[in-house]
Amino acid sequence: MRRCFTTAARCSSHENPLGLPRRGQSQPPSIPRAQRGLPQKRKIRDVAKTIAVSSAKGGVGKSTIAVNLALTYSRLGLRTGILDTDIFGPSIPTLLNLHDASEPRLSDRNTLIPLTNYGLKSMSMGYLLPSEKAPVAWRGLMVMKALQQLLHEVEWGGLDVLVLDLPPGTGDVQLTIGQQMELDGAVVVSTPQDVALKDAVKGVGMFDKMGVKVLGMIQNMSGFVCPGCGRTANIFSPNGEMVKHRCEELGVRFLGSIPLQEQICEDSDRGVPSVVAEEMKEQNGVTASFKAIAKEISQQVDVGREVMTA
Repeated sequence: MRRCFTTAARCSSHENPLGLPRRGQSQPPSIPRAQRGLPQKRKIRDVAKTIAVSSAKGGVGKSTIAVNLALTYSRLGLRTGILDTDIFGPSIPTLLNLHDASEPRLSDRNTLIPLTNYGLKSMSMGYLLPSEKAPVAWRGLMVMKALQQLLHEVEWGGLDVLVLDLPPGTGDVQLTIGQQMELDGAVVVSTPQDVALKDAVKGVGMFDKMGVKVLGMIQNMSGFVCPGCGRTANIFSPNGEMVKHRCEELGVRFLGSIPLQEQICEDSDRGVPSVVAEEMKEQNGVTASFKAIAKEISQQVDVGREVMTA
């Protein structure tokens, strides 16, 4: 059964923008309120640990980092999922080669059943659009309601860890997730250049203000690896350790670096993340970097600690 979904706000209900069927007059789950009307934080149903991946700056490879981190946990034997919270520009369908997949089915409880590829469960606004070219022309209220449905009306079926791929910026989506959800921590991604790092620092400050533990920062595109000679050139900064130095200033853990490689870009564009691509080739290059980052995170969040220390 397909839902009647449209990206035009005038044709959708503000209370149910994803068009999920309701039994009788049943309403979507209400948000419990604390004193002074502030929302009470709650966990995502059937999810043990939730980790947000943010950048506060677009174009730094955050979604690529998020999906490879999630796949790393999956390869380590953990039940893992990834939730794309970018309503306007979802990237996960492309990265997981699910951009032309069928629309998610509904469970008996009329909740969305995640799509799965490479052993990783995923949910994204991109799965609900009529086509890849369809824009989401919504105002804030519709966006927030759609976000609530993605957060609370997905049938994850029991996960050890869920990775949230946050959109760029420090706006409504980030505030809603940080103020309403029980996050076990946040990871901030930046490239080693001042224009990106300034926004990344703002992201760290945002999580601090919301009481969300910042697990650390990842430096993406840390150096260009020549496919011919293998030499590494620091494209963005002379010493290639700009993010690491800023972490020291902020008192934030430096989780690791991911190089700027032509193969990573090609693999992402064809929907085969680096962790999967190297697995197919029996290689362990960038996969080792992601595993090291996953171990750094597990030292702060109890995500399959017995697996990570094996």
